[in-house]
Amino acid sequence: MEQIGSHCNQCQRCDLGANRTHAVIGRGNPKAPIMIVGEGPGQTEDETGLPFVGKSGQLLDKILAAVKLTIAEDVFICNVVKCRPPENRTPATDEADACKGYLLEQIRLVDPKIILLTGATAMKTLVGIKQGITKVRGQWVERDGRLYMPIFHPAYLLRNQSREQGSPKWLMWQDIQLVREKLDEIRSS
Repeated sequence: MEQIGSHCNQCQRCDLGANRTHAVIGRGNPKAPIMIVGEGPGQTEDETGLPFVGKSGQLLDKILAAVKLTIAEDVFICNVVKCRPPENRTPATDEADACKGYLLEQIRLVDPKIILLTGATAMKTLVGIKQGITKVRGQWVERDGRLYMPIFHPAYLLRNQSREQGSPKWLMWQDIQLVREKLDEIRSS
């Protein structure tokens, strides 16, 4: 991971590198059974060099803790692109493609059993899903001996506060419980 970090901090494969403060590589257990892949770093992440540490990341940590998953032991978090897109816009396809090799190497090194995909860029880059998240969230996709599940991005949950049945927060709770059950199943087999 350190080598990936030094490469990314020098990288000029796309225009995003021109404005970065820090390349954002990842945080969590580098041998975790679960990997969470976001789209790209925001301002707080660019400043700290760590993914999902702003309000979205704090919510993500709470969601994981609710099903007794920890960043220290169970989860590694990273993004498709390692540098912040201007105005926190969605990464362009060429930017995601420029970073894809780094992401694939991270997956190889961590070797997770489960990969959670937050956002369209992660779904499209890793499993080729182009449908909207509401149609595919919570469904397992098996590829190359790994289980992938698209989930709502925590930022979307922050914008949709309702916890009523069928709301994004309620659906996320269902999804994260499925992830916990699947991890327990994998560990016991």
